[in-house]
Amino acid sequence: MRKPRSTLVATAGMAFVAVLGLLLSLAGPFAGRAEAAAGGIHVSNGRVVEGNGNAFVMRGVNHAYTWYPDRTGSIADIAAKGANTVRVVLSSGGRWTKTSASEVSALIGQCKASKVICVLEVHDTTGYGEDGAATSLDQAADYWISVKGALEGQEDYVVVNIGNEPFGNTNHTAWTDATKSAIAKLRGAGLDHALMVDAPNWGQDWSGTMRSNAASVFAADPDRNTVFSVHMYGVYDTAAEVRDYLNAFVVNGLPVVVGEFGDQHSDGNPDEDAIMATAQSLGVGYIGWSWSGNGGGVEYLDMVNGFDPNSLTSWGNRFFNGSNGIVATSKRATVYGGGDDGSSGRYRAQRLPVLRERRRLRPGR
Repeated sequence: MRKPRSTLVATAGMAFVAVLGLLLSLAGPFAGRAEAAAGGIHVSNGRVVEGNGNAFVMRGVNHAYTWYPDRTGSIADIAAKGANTVRVVLSSGGRWTKTSASEVSALIGQCKASKVICVLEVHDTTGYGEDGAATSLDQAADYWISVKGALEGQEDYVVVNIGNEPFGNTNHTAWTDATKSAIAKLRGAGLDHALMVDAPNWGQDWSGTMRSNAASVFAADPDRNTVFSVHMYGVYDTAAEVRDYLNAFVVNGLPVVVGEFGDQHSDGNPDEDAIMATAQSLGVGYIGWSWSGNGGGVEYLDMVNGFDPNSLTSWGNRFFNGSNGIVATSKRATVYGGGDDGSSGRYRAQRLPVLRERRRLRPGR
């Protein structure tokens, strides 16, 4: 929003603006804070906002739909606990049964009925380069294009998380170019949604690859509408590590969320108090892992027992009811009639399914 003037002042002002515009174009897209064109959920001034410009701070829960497609009440249960976002695990068909376009439409419908923003993610990419069964970001982009019909027109309600933890610790420096290419492919196919990209190193970015290259990745998106997601487990076991990482994005005007985290993990003990407190103080979104259904030795990451919304685990109680938790900080999106003044109230919620692979951390940790 710019303000015009009149007569000679206007003439001089227009000349100045023209010169300034030329200088900014030469300086590139990072002469200023991250900004996307308005429309649907988008990035403005380095923050996630709704189509009307209101800030939207994600306070959500991960739900493992692809492994528990029969748990059809989970999204509503999570919303009832107060979450304003549900990150839904899908499959592109590389490792698990492909989530069809009709299923995607149904999941979006469930999110809208429950008045939560839907972050949809392809999980098949997890640990690419280190896990031989993982698929590439390029393959994930092909999947999103194949279900484009289910996504079109849902930009106010849906964020497309291109691929979960798309690189392990092997060849993780390839993350930057692979991410740029996937974004370009989706934009070229006409997807206008806010995109979310996960960090390499099993999502934890201990190498700083995403942190160091986020600005160039953002610039490579012609829509300037990419949000960065770090997963905080054992790498983030001190408050200083949490603050340093998130501040690096906020200070540089780049949008960041904590797309997954827990209160303990086999790879180390994440500082969940620092994660939630820092996210709240910085106005950064967070999405906890996960509702229910975890296996492989990480069942402690379940927020509820056996998908029962009335049976919170200690982690679930901390996440929903504790300091800087969902009940205290979540605000419903204004597209559903919520607001930044807290008038949206708190909701109840429930619980999601999840199955987690073992995470690799820093080598030697």
